[in-house]
Amino acid sequence: MKDNHSNVKTNPIIEQDKAAINSTLDTAEVLFETIDINHGLTVGQVVLNRPKSLNALTTSMCQQISNQLSAWETDDSIVAIVLRGAGERALAAGGDIRQLYEARLQWDGEGIAPKEAIDFFDSEYRLDTQMHGYLKPIIAWGSGIIMGGGMGILSSSSHRIVTETTRAAMPEVNIGLFPDATGSWFLQRYPAQSGLFMGLTGADANANDALLCNLADFRMNSQDFEKVIECLTDADWSKVVDLKQKQYQSLKLHNIVTKALNQCSMASIKNTDFKPSNIAKYLSSIQSLMNSGGLDKIDEILMSDDELLKFCPELFKDPWFQSALTNYRYGCPVTKAITYEMYQRAGCLSLTEIMALETNVALHCIKYPDFSEGVRALLIDKDRNPKWSRNMAECLDVEGQAYIQEHFRDLE
Repeated sequence: MKDNHSNVKTNPIIEQDKAAINSTLDTAEVLFETIDINHGLTVGQVVLNRPKSLNALTTSMCQQISNQLSAWETDDSIVAIVLRGAGERALAAGGDIRQLYEARLQWDGEGIAPKEAIDFFDSEYRLDTQMHGYLKPIIAWGSGIIMGGGMGILSSSSHRIVTETTRAAMPEVNIGLFPDATGSWFLQRYPAQSGLFMGLTGADANANDALLCNLADFRMNSQDFEKVIECLTDADWSKVVDLKQKQYQSLKLHNIVTKALNQCSMASIKNTDFKPSNIAKYLSSIQSLMNSGGLDKIDEILMSDDELLKFCPELFKDPWFQSALTNYRYGCPVTKAITYEMYQRAGCLSLTEIMALETNVALHCIKYPDFSEGVRALLIDKDRNPKWSRNMAECLDVEGQAYIQEHFRDLE
């Protein structure tokens, strides 16, 4: 294959780690404040405050946010929540991978998995589930890099805003994990099986991709965050001041926020250049690729330049696809097999069932060797030469399929 390195984007997992190594934590990881609007009401604001590590989530951050949301949900003066990342580079670039890696190295093998991993996934998944069912509007400012756990935050919010800088993806194939943090839920809702493609390859989604894939509701200019606060401040909240019936009040709150953000979005995008949706451009080809057969056939095509050129030459030559293809070919075969299996299973499951399943699979991934090897190769030794436990053929034979299914076994 010709050299396409100039088309391959930098990996946010690596960016996150470089920044984390060089940072010192001298402020709170999460900031909370309330913003006065009208009629004596307020908006709660949550700021993920680890900009030097691209606001990577920790166990403590998830727990703090969950506790604050619980308090605000019962506070009648709070009508909406705004959630954003500190700095301009990211909402959140996932979970703190290095912490999980170090916990795995120090694990004595007792129990189902390292305690730190159990606590992290439990707190992260509980927060995502809580946000999905939250009565009041949660407005996520999805500007910049949004990956892994950040995608869980975005997808779990009721009102999702993306910008011209949005770069959203689930790149777990690089480190021996799978698209979790509700990834098994929201990838199902991408059109024409494009969610399976995005999960297998870790491909980036821009703002228009996010709108197409039901991952976002509004577009705005990345410099217009303060206008979000202004539009909420200026909205007519008078209709909810005296409402006592919580479900009815919740509907009214969501309607007011939707109207305000729509007006704000329409004004903000007038002078903003949004790149066209890559997924929309190649949706037919992506769907055909995902329908070409089982994972064995999909892999056969993605691993062969000749097959891809025959399949769809325009897609093959596109820089966006080349970046996704690089991810896929570098990525962990076990992760690909798990991602494919999870996609087949999750279609008929509720969110609660999916989160339980993701918990099992995530902890098995930490327990088995590919996660440690993936993080080692990408972030620790940085040789970018992982020795994965199995190749794709070994994942698809009888023994390999038994190994993949073991990741889905209920934890004791």
